[in-house]
Amino acid sequence: MRSIWNGAISFGLVSIPIKLVNATESHSISFRQIHLADGGRIRYRKVCELDGEEVPGAEIGKGYEEADGSVIPITDEDLAQLPLATAKTIEIMSFVPAEEIDPLQMDAAYYLAANGATAAKPYTLLREALKRSRKVAIAKYALRGRERLGMLRVVDDVIAMHGLLWPDEIRVPEGVAPDVEVTVRDAELDLADALMATLGEVEMTSLHDDYRDAVEAMIAAKAGGAFEPAEAPGKPAGGQVIDLMAALEKSVRAAKASRGEAGGGADGGVDAAQDSAAGGGAEVTPMRRGGAGGKASTAPKSVGGKKSTAASAKKTAAAAKTASAASKKKATTAKSGAAGKSGAAAKSGATKSTSAASAKKAAAGAKKAATPRKRSSA
Repeated sequence: MRSIWNGAISFGLVSIPIKLVNATESHSISFRQIHLADGGRIRYRKVCELDGEEVPGAEIGKGYEEADGSVIPITDEDLAQLPLATAKTIEIMSFVPAEEIDPLQMDAAYYLAANGATAAKPYTLLREALKRSRKVAIAKYALRGRERLGMLRVVDDVIAMHGLLWPDEIRVPEGVAPDVEVTVRDAELDLADALMATLGEVEMTSLHDDYRDAVEAMIAAKAGGAFEPAEAPGKPAGGQVIDLMAALEKSVRAAKASRGEAGGGADGGVDAAQDSAAGGGAEVTPMRRGGAGGKASTAPKSVGGKKSTAASAKKTAAAAKTASAASKKKATTAKSGAAGKSGAAAKSGATKSTSAASAKKAAAGAKKAATPRKRSSA
């Protein structure tokens, strides 16, 4: 890889000669401006405002424009003579935990390569020290005409440097957050957690630019003369109010279906969110949904519940009172029965003989009535 800057890392009294190499590259597809009538290129020419002549790059320099419009010429020699310790040095200021760096500060990334055999030992020392401390180094360096802030960390066996924005270059997010109060329910958070668990992790190396692929395919088709424009996608409906819970449930089902997991069908319902606990440990509070599809049993209203309970208690008290009265009556009957038990036994013997005779006489009468009479002959 081609280096874009040569210098050294200043690590206390240790100096490490390094080369700065771009760690990233852009794969964006660039277009030229053309004249639609004949396809001719449209170019930008650098013309001097005073004489109207086009100026070659070798004659173009830098200048600072004052408030009154006057320009002060600045040469590369002027900048090189500035008393900056970071002109050719990446000066490490401190070591901090990586989590203290706000990702909003991240800028371009570079690899730092050891420049020469003598740099191998101190380079390895700094790399291993960063690994063992589990910290990153905060440094200052100068590049492309300005002093910058950087963060050094270890990537595999290489020291990488991320350019950082200065703290005063991070804008305060005033007026960005929603200006209305919104309450998020636990059930909504449960479904959001379930969706996150279902989507799971992704291999970063598997991600790619689908838009760039489509543009490259279109260019190849147009170059071969076989390009057929596809139908334009329909415009999304704007300002549509959605059911957040339904959208979350549908998202969980769709995510599970795309991963080939159970519960991803159309009838998954809230079970899709519940089943996702197996994938990521999220606990989902089941929701009862009413409607034509099926009504859920709900608890009785508080007023109705109290009234029903009071009536039941009143009825129970009345039954207990009746049972108590019956018990008293039974006890009285048993007492009087015990007092006249002997007389009742004597009277019972007489009554028994009389009843037997009456029964015998009644049986004989019934038999006589059932026997058919004989008709006399003429």
